[in-house]
Amino acid sequence: MKLLSLLLRQLIQVGTLRVIDWRGKIHVFEGAYVGPHRTIRLHDRRVAYALFLNPELALGEAYTDGRLTIEGGQGIYDFLDFIGANMALRDGFVPFTRIAGAVRFALRRLHQLNPPGRARRNVAHHYDLSATLYDLFLDADRQYSCAYFETGAETLDEAQEKKKRHIEAKLLLKETHRVLDVGSGWGGLALDIARQSGARVDGVTLSTEQLGYARTRAEKAGLDARVHFDLRDYRTVEGKYDRIVSVGMFEHVGVDHYVRFFQKMGDLLKDDGVFLLHTIGRMDGPSGTNPWIRKYIFPGGYNPSLSEVARAVERANLNILDIEILRLHYAETLKAWRARFTANRARAEELYDARFFRMWEFYLALSEMAFRRLRHVVFQIQIGKEITATPLTRTYITEREHRNDANGRLPHRVA
Repeated sequence: MKLLSLLLRQLIQVGTLRVIDWRGKIHVFEGAYVGPHRTIRLHDRRVAYALFLNPELALGEAYTDGRLTIEGGQGIYDFLDFIGANMALRDGFVPFTRIAGAVRFALRRLHQLNPPGRARRNVAHHYDLSATLYDLFLDADRQYSCAYFETGAETLDEAQEKKKRHIEAKLLLKETHRVLDVGSGWGGLALDIARQSGARVDGVTLSTEQLGYARTRAEKAGLDARVHFDLRDYRTVEGKYDRIVSVGMFEHVGVDHYVRFFQKMGDLLKDDGVFLLHTIGRMDGPSGTNPWIRKYIFPGGYNPSLSEVARAVERANLNILDIEILRLHYAETLKAWRARFTANRARAEELYDARFFRMWEFYLALSEMAFRRLRHVVFQIQIGKEITATPLTRTYITEREHRNDANGRLPHRVA
């Protein structure tokens, strides 16, 4: 406990943390600034050592295993938000955790090495879980990416509809277009594009579970002649497309593959085409992936900095036409997901077990905290070969979002 105390005395600057150790002894760490009070209990000696040696990995493991619990009626998000507020003040935490971060950064190219076979396994680790799991917290369309809270008063389903509308407006869709959806998930965006604009859409995914679900949806909607889904790595796609969209997939590409990714998008894009990239990003510069997230949730995953994306686009000889940064939209999305998942705790534990529930509860809470406290955001980046591919001003986006539809949807072209 002495080593962990050393760490916590360095960390806690706001509020008060009470730690009840495995012997029942209470240790109090009080910051210089007024803030909330949080209490945790460590259920064995090994947790204290692990938290000192590798806090970012050990905290999630201890909570998932039930060896660290939150006391006083608070939940895991309350505790993580407290920690996040203190980490934001510490600018990199304390010296020895900076060293751990430097080691992760040095190894990140190895961690993010995603050749086709490994990329497929990494996707399966997360996305080929039971489909029922995602119904416990996602919206009705299974949009597993940042929603768009235009006013802040939207329900989750409304905000996800507005996200699709916002993306579709930026794509400047026409009925004659051929569209590629890279990382098409459960098919919601591809189907909506076809339904709203009349365009033909090809969706590619590496998840067999998502593929089957998306194909079934297309058939039931009567859109299977216009929307085609395939189990395919983006590197093997052929053809030419008027529009390309990728939502929530770029985080799985890996830094060593960025230039090749954009070169491939350039190969697939027509000269006057538009590519819309929607990805989680970070505002604190290039870094490494949280070790717990990498090990348990998204192996091979990484949230890039804007500088890393821009450099790769430049090297691929493409033009960035527009950048929009969605700041707290994902925090609000994750808050809604976490509330739904927690409300369905019994069903989640029946589907898997209590440990799995705690693991995903921690994942959702940690992610929300990162968007509120640790400078994580979402980038929407328009990319093209020609600088004339989109209008000179951004007014067309709003105009298209609201055109001919009192509910803010694009006009329906296909039943």
